[in-house]
Amino acid sequence: MRKTKKITESELLCQTIVEGMQENKAKDIVVLDLRDLSSAVCDFFVICSGESSTQVDGICNSVTRFTRKTLKEKPWHIEGKNNSEWILLDYIDVVAHIFYKDARSFYEIEELWADAKRTDIPNIQ
Repeated sequence: MRKTKKITESELLCQTIVEGMQENKAKDIVVLDLRDLSSAVCDFFVICSGESSTQVDGICNSVTRFTRKTLKEKPWHIEGKNNSEWILLDYIDVVAHIFYKDARSFYEIEELWADAKRTDIPNIQ
């Protein structure tokens, strides 16, 4: 008899956010699993880049639309929508960071949480 792994709500939300990012051709998507870190503020960070501020805004809209349609989830808080350099979508257990590519290299979020389990999602061509 084979045991099946039950997916948690935060894992499902994380997967849906990734799909929403891919829908708008986000680049360099990284999932950081923070669940084993004592200082973590949530379960997952999902980080991606856009090539322009217009694409960053489009990725944000795609993620919010995708999570609402698929899971009936809305972000608890959205930060940075005005300048579209770094948009943060806070879903409590999962936080999505959508960066303009230059801003992402400046803030180096992945390096700040280097102890987290990291999953790189391949770019869709």
